[in-house]
Amino acid sequence: MASMTSILLRCSLLLLLLVQSTHSSVTPKPKNAIAEEHKPAHPSTSSTYIVLTNHLAKPSKFDTLERWYASMVGKNSNRIQYTYGTVMHGFAARLTDGEAQRMATVPGVSRVYKDRLYHTQTTRSPWFMGLHDDFGAWPGAEFGDGIVIGFIDGGIWPERASFSDTGLSPVRSTWRGKCVDAPGFNASLCNNKLVGAKFFITADGLADSSPRDIEGHGTHVASTAAGSEVPSADLFKFAGGRASGVARRARIAMYKACIPRGCRSSDVTAAIDAAVSDGVDLISISLGSYAKPFHDDLLAVATFGAERRGVFVVLAGGNDGPAASTISNVAPWMTTVGAATTDRVFPATLRLGNGAVLTGQSLYNIPFSQGAGMIPLVRSDCGEYDLTPDRVMGKFVVCPEGTRAGAGFYVERAGGAGIVSAQSTDRFRDAVLADPFALPGLLLSSTGGKKLDDYMSSVAYPVASSTFTCVTVTGENRAPMVAGFSSRGPNPIVPEILKPDVIAPGVNILAAWSGAASPSHSEMDPRRVEYNILSGTSMACPHVAGVAALIKKRHGHWTPAMIRSALVTTAGPLDKDGRDIVDSGSAVGAALTGATPLAAGAGFVLPRLAMDPGLVYDAGTQDYVDFLCTLNYTVEQMRMFVPELTKCATTIPGGVANLNYPSFVVVFDGRTRVRTLTRTVTLVSARPERYNVTVAAPDGVKVTVTPATLEFRWPKEKRSYSVQFSSEAGAKVRPAGTWEFGHISWENRKHRVRSPVAFKWDN
Repeated sequence: MASMTSILLRCSLLLLLLVQSTHSSVTPKPKNAIAEEHKPAHPSTSSTYIVLTNHLAKPSKFDTLERWYASMVGKNSNRIQYTYGTVMHGFAARLTDGEAQRMATVPGVSRVYKDRLYHTQTTRSPWFMGLHDDFGAWPGAEFGDGIVIGFIDGGIWPERASFSDTGLSPVRSTWRGKCVDAPGFNASLCNNKLVGAKFFITADGLADSSPRDIEGHGTHVASTAAGSEVPSADLFKFAGGRASGVARRARIAMYKACIPRGCRSSDVTAAIDAAVSDGVDLISISLGSYAKPFHDDLLAVATFGAERRGVFVVLAGGNDGPAASTISNVAPWMTTVGAATTDRVFPATLRLGNGAVLTGQSLYNIPFSQGAGMIPLVRSDCGEYDLTPDRVMGKFVVCPEGTRAGAGFYVERAGGAGIVSAQSTDRFRDAVLADPFALPGLLLSSTGGKKLDDYMSSVAYPVASSTFTCVTVTGENRAPMVAGFSSRGPNPIVPEILKPDVIAPGVNILAAWSGAASPSHSEMDPRRVEYNILSGTSMACPHVAGVAALIKKRHGHWTPAMIRSALVTTAGPLDKDGRDIVDSGSAVGAALTGATPLAAGAGFVLPRLAMDPGLVYDAGTQDYVDFLCTLNYTVEQMRMFVPELTKCATTIPGGVANLNYPSFVVVFDGRTRVRTLTRTVTLVSARPERYNVTVAAPDGVKVTVTPATLEFRWPKEKRSYSVQFSSEAGAKVRPAGTWEFGHISWENRKHRVRSPVAFKWDN
């Protein structure tokens, strides 16, 4: 039997070959330009160049292309490293700079490129969002340099390379935060990257007196938003390559308010209070609960206070999808984020005895295939006491929906050969969670789970074989799509405010991990890793926090509402191939339709466009006070948000749907078929601009925008418009509770400012 080392080496080699042959790409430079990212371990007098040729121009005196190429290189033709003859023609060779320049003038040579290193992208999500090292939002915002992001979470593991401060200057002099000395956490561990670390834990009267992360969640979240660049990161050789936070030069301040069993509102509120006092620029909060009226929700109250101080707050929308009205953190001063997939998967397969092949995802890291051999399948509740050797020895155990990698340790202890479960929330395998199983194991989509269940119910002795290839596949799946677990609207507290606002990468995200926690979260798991792969709106939230840091760096005077508007109005409703983003939470067998704004908000966040939105919808404290007054809050309830308030002096004309929010919700009820909403936009471009409106609406709904053109003469100028929505007489009858969708977009040759519109019929 092959040793474990040799197996892992084969796995690594297989992954490397796959990446090199399938997923490398070239961005051409102008002729003779040099893009040098990596100096090879060779004398500086020569480098590797790729010589692209027109093979049809080969001189007739050479009977082969190889001899022609050798003549170009001269006597030392052994300097040729590769020849290309399929997707292009030419060769790669060691050349001096002078030789390369001369080579470019040889008849028949089309182009000479200096070799560059192409990185496999691991926390792939920043690149999938359109961020690039050399152009766009990253260099334009100096990678978020100096912006301080406060994280309300479970602490941090400061020794990870993602928190290195190499190349960072000291934090700004106005920063008031600090790192505390605590048992197991020395303040000297902090640096110019990790500029604050405090703890706020008093659970059950027992103080957790250290900001150190013992669970992993806080470390993962912080490095996702603002982790430093790490040249090489992976989990068991999966997702290997370069890692970077979205705002890699932003600073991190961790406020530990969570322990493995939860986060107390008193602790969370104290942490938010301290973060704002310390002077953070924005706060990322990857936690939540079921939605409550804002005056009953301390998180809503605390974040309102942060907004009053000009601090942008972004929160996770929750993991209770795909059921409707499960979204949390729904106040209009919060930016609420749903979860989407990226273009990276970790496939594993289960071949059933009837020949059907089910593909799921797995992070089991030893290449394994049973070939034609089949082993029995057995159902179990996968509890510790049901997994006994007499039931599962040598069998592939089928666990209930939602069973994760931790159950695999009980299966393994009982002698089981493998484990499989289905993820009931996700219809498509590309959105299924990838778990670090310690024995052959995989998770299937709800579609795959149904096929497995149907097969097992149809035969007396079900059997299957499994294959684990230990590969990471990128760029081949449809993405992004909304994760099935991502919580959905409509907003259960104020339906007229559309939530979530946007979606961001939140499925199978690689980021730094605590040295005290296992990758599977199981106490039976002895493994420890530097990076781990997690899924959830907890992972989506810090992606948006990172983008907000880039915007804040570029536009330091913008209000939180302006930042949110930029994120919303530039978000993309289409996937990477120009098709509608789909919803993985749709029912098995249902028609394939685009994800609605109740699942995706305005769409997938696009940092490059958000840096320059053209127009923004601004709002401030008084707007939110009027919003709460329009909800008929009492003076006592209002004073939770604005202690100095004596009475509600004003409300929003026309109701809360007229808050100057970057999206629209239109409710038709039995009293009226016409709704009119107003908005005000502010020009944030440097030059005068004219915008024309375009609209999309459901059949039977007429939308009239007045005026249809907005003219701006100087920066920061404001213009208002009204929109009349009419549910036309004679249109099809919609049952009560029906939702349909459209958009309003202000456009010119440079900008497109798009707002989703949700229509509800309450007839």
